[in-house]
Amino acid sequence: MATKDDATPSRRHVLKGAGGLIAAAAFPAGDALAMGQAPAVRRSMDVTARLARYMVEARDRNLPAGVVLQAKHRILDTFAAMISGAHMTPGVVTIRYVRTQGGTAEASVVTTDIRTTAVNAAFANAMFAHSDETDDFEPVTKAHPGCAVVPAALAVGEREGRSGTEFLKAVTLGYDLCCRFLLALGPDHVRNTGRSAEGTSSTFGAVGGAAAAARLDERGMRHALSYGAQQVSGLWSWVRDSEHIEKAFDFAGMGARNGVSAALMVQAGFTGVDEVLDGEHNMIDALSTEPRPEEMVADLGSRYYVTESAIKTFSVGYPIQAPVDALLTLRREHRLTPDNVVRIVARLPEDGAGIVNDRAMPDVNVQYVLAVALLEGTVSFADSHSQERMKDPRVLAVKERVQLIADKGLMDPDAPRSGRVEVTLRDGRTVSHFTRFPPGTKENPLSTEAVNEKARTLIEPVLGSEKTTSIIRAVNAIEDVRNIRDLRPMLIP
Repeated sequence: MATKDDATPSRRHVLKGAGGLIAAAAFPAGDALAMGQAPAVRRSMDVTARLARYMVEARDRNLPAGVVLQAKHRILDTFAAMISGAHMTPGVVTIRYVRTQGGTAEASVVTTDIRTTAVNAAFANAMFAHSDETDDFEPVTKAHPGCAVVPAALAVGEREGRSGTEFLKAVTLGYDLCCRFLLALGPDHVRNTGRSAEGTSSTFGAVGGAAAAARLDERGMRHALSYGAQQVSGLWSWVRDSEHIEKAFDFAGMGARNGVSAALMVQAGFTGVDEVLDGEHNMIDALSTEPRPEEMVADLGSRYYVTESAIKTFSVGYPIQAPVDALLTLRREHRLTPDNVVRIVARLPEDGAGIVNDRAMPDVNVQYVLAVALLEGTVSFADSHSQERMKDPRVLAVKERVQLIADKGLMDPDAPRSGRVEVTLRDGRTVSHFTRFPPGTKENPLSTEAVNEKARTLIEPVLGSEKTTSIIRAVNAIEDVRNIRDLRPMLIP
């Protein structure tokens, strides 16, 4: 039976209700934000629940054979980036830092004797993975999934003793969250606001990989997403980094650390917001004026972003992959040499040209890389990272002939990282080649043999031939690895 207070609204309630009606009449539905409310269309589409449910189901979902193959390729490619990057400047300073952190011996730092917490190990291995421009890249979103996702899934997988199949599925899920998050925000919008698309996406990718390896339940997945959301960051100021250290932190180390922290905090009992992607003050509305939350769940289980990232043929910034391919094609077809070439014009999409224009770092300097490509007929890992080679008089002489043009006409959303190279020869001829899709893209994929060979060139100088062969074999048959900890002996000298 209702009480008097329940049945008879007070004067205050009536006035409050009337005030609400007046306010609603004063502001059209489209101006709901003026009343301190999110527009109704954005309030709740149950995106968090659907995503969390899928994250749980993905652990036991059988992946198509083609997806498994492509996931193996990305895992091996990232292992190679981690191992080769451990002995570059970002890797060296990271090892020095992590040695001071101590911590429970949960996971390994590759190429070292360090066993530390999963958070520290993920951070270190991720820093290694983007110590240079070796890791993979998703052309549409501009995300670099592997360098954050693989170290995060590896660290938690090692901590928990997960199988190779569980590790592979965790990586696959991480790629999906990484790329879908940027699509939900709008990757161009993110960059137009001065933020780093790579840094913004890396935390969410790592949350996916780490939470899957931690085997959180649906509620735990919701809370891991929420703690990941609280840590999303990254500024486009990394373009001014001349030593690739802060860039490695932005693209990889920060995200891996954040994602593993989120998953393990929840595993330890931290609770959080159940619907961080929905309703009032949700993350997507907070970070985008063009929110598309449904992108977080669109085609889940049928479209896998681990098949869509591009594996780099050369260890150079991704905008340089297409012009290098174009120049090397012309070099072979027309027997180009420094003696018979007068001028090289490289045309790149406008957004990519700005990233690689005569930068201080050799691996993101398109003029330098093209000069080396003409001289050597390839771009080796050593040359793409050599400050000394950048000062070589022979290289400088060719570099002066290279002109970069930021071409708005190449801003094609279906081929966002194309490149055209035009070469003028001493006999007056001009030859050109357009590479719409560089080798390693989903439209022009690398074979398993090509991925293995790239990995070998990066791993062997650090770990030797025998261990390199063991790593390649183990990753190519990752479903046969009973415990991811069994990879430890292969990953250290």
